[in-house]
Amino acid sequence: MSTVDNRIGFVMGKFVPLREAVIPVMDRGFLFGDGVYEVTAVIEGRLVDNDHHLRRLDRSLAEIGIANPFSIEKWTGIETELMRRNELRNGLIYIQVSRGVAERAFQYKDGLEPTVVMFPQFNRVQSNPVIKTGGRIITVPDLRWARRDIKSTSLLAQVMAKHAVKQAGVNEAWMLDGDEITEGASSTAFIVSASNELITRNLSQDILPGITRRTIIEIAKRHGLTIVERPFSKVDVLCATEVFYTSASTIAVPVIEMDGVDVGGGAPGPVFRSLYDAYLQDVMQLPAIIS
Repeated sequence: MSTVDNRIGFVMGKFVPLREAVIPVMDRGFLFGDGVYEVTAVIEGRLVDNDHHLRRLDRSLAEIGIANPFSIEKWTGIETELMRRNELRNGLIYIQVSRGVAERAFQYKDGLEPTVVMFPQFNRVQSNPVIKTGGRIITVPDLRWARRDIKSTSLLAQVMAKHAVKQAGVNEAWMLDGDEITEGASSTAFIVSASNELITRNLSQDILPGITRRTIIEIAKRHGLTIVERPFSKVDVLCATEVFYTSASTIAVPVIEMDGVDVGGGAPGPVFRSLYDAYLQDVMQLPAIIS
């Protein structure tokens, strides 16, 4: 199995050891954060929600005017080869596409060749101990730019939020626009109301269209839950019977505390558990790429 020290990546058209990989200093992704990224989970040798991740990558690229260098089939082929070369059964595959290499200037010429960087990370996302105990979150101001629906590599606001998470010794930060929750620093926020409605913020330019969010909503509909997509506040969180967040790198995490106050009854709830278990059951129906 590959380790952090001997991982194989896909960088500028070649499979190379990451410790030997380089990109040009004049790459616009490095100089400006002029690019987008995607992350797909790998669970027991299976690429999870991959077509949806790659479609979102295509949308993000189109929104900032970068031509997608590959088809979904080509992207999937590279991901599959990365899994095989790294013996990746559980973890993540990271994709980053920048506008390309050019002299440092805000304006750019059309037709630059995009820079593609891909690499694996090893992590059993389905074995997070917080699933059983429940996680704790803090709230922070949402300092991001206005096009949060684009999965941009410009992540300084999220870096600051995650540093606050580390300093507070908690699991995640939920970001606030006034008193309303937008989303987590790297996740989508969900609550379950007293009337058993599953509530999450509606899609717009204010939030990223989470892929795991999408799948969890589909599962919830199959389970007969009422889905309400609307903004909600900190007060709504405090009144909720369950609170959790979703992302490709965590699947879903129940929340038992926000800003030092118990929420969701102080323990993971049955709605969360049923959705989480159903998600993993669906994943195991997918064909395994490596065993």
